Amino acid sequence: MDRKQISKMLMKLLLHKRVLLFWGVAAFFLVMPWLLKSCGRPAVLSSQVYENCAVLSIHDGDTMTVNCDGQGMKVRLYCIDAPELGQKPWGRASRDYLRSITSDQVKVIARTKDRYGRLVGEVLSNDQPQKNYNIFMVLNGYAAVYPRYCNDQHYYQAEKEAKETGSNIWGKPGVHQAPWSWRK
Repeated sequence: MDRKQISKMLMKLLLHKRVLLFWGVAAFFLVMPWLLKSCGRPAVLSSQVYENCAVLSIHDGDTMTVNCDGQGMKVRLYCIDAPELGQKPWGRASRDYLRSITSDQVKVIARTKDRYGRLVGEVLSNDQPQKNYNIFMVLNGYAAVYPRYCNDQHYYQAEKEAKETGSNIWGKPGVHQAPWSWRK
């Protein structure tokens, strides 16, 4: 083999590696959106509304199980984070308050699904005028706005009012006001 043939062979090899590199990078960027979606980012739903859902149980201040048209589902209340049951006495007080204000039949407006597969949504009473239980929890000082997942200013206004009056979790300083910090 002479120099010309070796040079030609090296050019083909280099070109071949560039083509492989190009397709490798292209494949990476084509697959990246699916990888990011599966890394804890919640799936966005199209605000589906479930009418006349029977409340089966209320687990804590921000999670309940409902039955909507024969379909049982766990619902995480949108935009809020209530103290955990282990955050005594606020966790139990939060759960008990949600139990006391929630009617047997509710309406659920789906917003998204969380990383645990729970439906994340707003839970409303079926009576008129409708009550938004999510906002009631914040307004009455039994839950905080979860800033990582909430852009709705109605919730921040409700929290501001609860803080100003020193309602429940805002009556004393502590980590019970930020359950997301307590869980760490």
